[in-house]
Parts: sequence; C-alpha cells; structure tokens
Amino acid sequence: MALLIELRGDRPGTLEAALRPFARHGVCLTHIESRPRPGRTFDFYVDCEGRRGDLAVQKVLAELRCVAEDVAVLHDKDVPWFPRHVAELDRIANNTLGAGAGLEADHPGLQDDAYRARRLQIECLARDYRHGDVLPDLPYSATEHATWRLVHGRLSALRDTAACSAYRRALAELERHCGLSRGIPQAHVVSAFLQARTGFRLRPVAGLLRARHFLNGLAFRVFFATQYMRHPSRPFYTPEPDVCHELLGHAPMFADAAFADLSQEIGLASLGASEADVERLARCYWFSVEFGLVREDGDVRAYGAGLLSSLGELEHVRSGAAEMKPWQPELAAAQPFPITQYQPLYFVADSLHDAKTRMRTFCATLPRPFYARYNEATESVWVDRAVQRSGT
Repeated sequence: MALLIELRGDRPGTLEAALRPFARHGVCLTHIESRPRPGRTFDFYVDCEGRRGDLAVQKVLAELRCVAEDVAVLHDKDVPWFPRHVAELDRIANNTLGAGAGLEADHPGLQDDAYRARRLQIECLARDYRHGDVLPDLPYSATEHATWRLVHGRLSALRDTAACSAYRRALAELERHCGLSRGIPQAHVVSAFLQARTGFRLRPVAGLLRARHFLNGLAFRVFFATQYMRHPSRPFYTPEPDVCHELLGHAPMFADAAFADLSQEIGLASLGASEADVERLARCYWFSVEFGLVREDGDVRAYGAGLLSSLGELEHVRSGAAEMKPWQPELAAAQPFPITQYQPLYFVADSLHDAKTRMRTFCATLPRPFYARYNEATESVWVDRAVQRSGT
C-alpha cells in the first residue's frame, strides 16, 4: 500500500512521530521519499507492506491522522503481471509460442519423424524444470555432436576477424572449462561458468517465449535457453534459436560484465511495461544483444549472438552490403526488422560500455509506473510504488 503524508513545519522529531506508528503496529516500510512544498510543508510518499483493510494498517492510519496535516491512501498502479522473485519465472517459462511437434512449414525437420520425436523429448524436460532444480543432463546423440562440431569449426575461422575482443576472451575460457570444441556441453556446466563471472544463469525453455516473458527473465540475470539441435540436413541454417545459437552465440557474451549489465537493463525496463514499450525494448534487444556491432581498433566487430552463431550473417556484415548506423536505442526502438533474412541495417556502438550506458539512458525516458531494482542477495525485484499485477 502507498500513502501520501503531509507534514507541516520542519520541527525536530516531526518525521519520527509520523513513522513511529508503523513500528508500533508491525507494519514494514519498503520505501520512503520526501518532497518539500511551499510554506514549510513536506509531502512524504511511503510504501508499506499491508492492505487498507488490515487491522494493523487501520491503527497506523488512525494514529497518522493525529500527527499529520493530511494522509491519503494512494491507489495501486495496475500494470501487466511481472515476476517479483526469480522463482516466479516458473509461471511464465512454459508460455512458448511454438516448439516440439509444432514446427513451422519452413523448418528442415518438419517431415523427419525421428527429429520431431527427439524435439518433443527435449521439450518435455524443459517444461518439467522448476526453479531450484538441477539443470537436466541431455545425452546428445553422435549426430547432434557432429552437427555441433561442424558449426563450431566453420564459425571459428571467422571469429578471429569478425568477433569483438570480449567474445573472443570469453570463448577461449569456455573452451578450456567446458570443452566446446569436443561437442555440445551440458547446460549446467555452462551456466555455472557464467554465474561465477557475472551472475547470469541459463534456464531451459521449450521454445520461443513472448517478448515480455523472455525480457522479464533478463531482469533476474536469467537467460531462457533452448537445448535442442538444428536439423543435420542444414547445419548452417536454423529458423529458430537452438543450442548452437544459445551456447556459441549468447553464452560467451554473458560472461562479459558490461554486456550482462546491458541485458539486465533491458529486462528491468520490461517489468510492468506497456505492450508498446515492450515492443520498443524487444527491438533494442534485437539490434544489440542479437545483432549488435561495436567498433574496435578501427574496425567493426560483432557482439550480437545472431551474428556470432551464423556463418552467413557474419559474412553478410563483412561484405559491406548492409547499412550501419551509430548505436542509438531511441532509433533502434522504432526500427522494424526482418526475421527470416539477413539484416539490412545494423547499429554500431563505440564500446560495450557505450552500448550499456546509452541503453540505460533510453530506459530512463520510458514512462514507467515504478522504478525497479534487482536485489542480488534475495534474487528479487524491489519496486518503489505499490502496484497491482494483473494477468500472467
């Protein structure tokens, strides 16, 4: 519940007298903010744990009205539902747009019954996962490992000249600790590696999530990652994120502190945001986390996973055929993009720190119903206003 308390004058002890009823009746304060007004009057915005009908809250209100000029109970701000604790990601993790047997018409595995059965098996493991569980081991087949090694080998030749330095450093560490060149590593091994460096972790997901739900996970430094492999008939193409995209494209960058912070900034801004603002943030995510470029040593290098996991897309960038603009999130937020073809436009940041700073500045301009901050110790999100989360 949120209260607006008007105190007159600045006598010593005035604020203490106004706050004493909360302690006396066991009502916890979660936020307090003061604003001076003309005539030596102060307004205090206070958030507390409790509802207007609670007996303890009623006693607090009665005592406050004896010491304050005025007390107003502010109505909750009604916003789209969002998770407040990392465990609440369980409520959205299975809201996939498509996976398993429901492959799209352009998927190379559509007519392969064995491949579809394998996908369904992996999908079920992801759907059964709950926060706190050990990430499930997947006994990948020889064919799946062979496809991985083929993709890994072809991409390795381009990364030395096309990938940013942060990616190359992290990839080298992942190679040493997780054995990427030998075959598909288990998700729990990669997740432990990332969590030790930036606090990010992987969480299995059965397929594509809605943009809102996927971005919400980033707020908790959780990356929803698929675990299935692309079809072996087309090892250098996939119409959807697969384990190559997640572990060869995304995972190394999540080991970089600036990139991890950039991703979480987008996630925190998505909490309780309007549908229009979620769409803006999703476009910023696309042009940075997925297809971002950065200037290094007079050259343009990739840091986006959509580039770093795609041989064709990297070659497309290096060919000079695409337009490139300086990284400006406000422009990226309004820029539509194709999904099934190479990007005609890329945004280039001066550095990963520049990408993060500009994203943070842009997020501050969005009309927000509250300010959200992540508490690493409790794995929860603190908000500075009373909100009513509607829906899921």
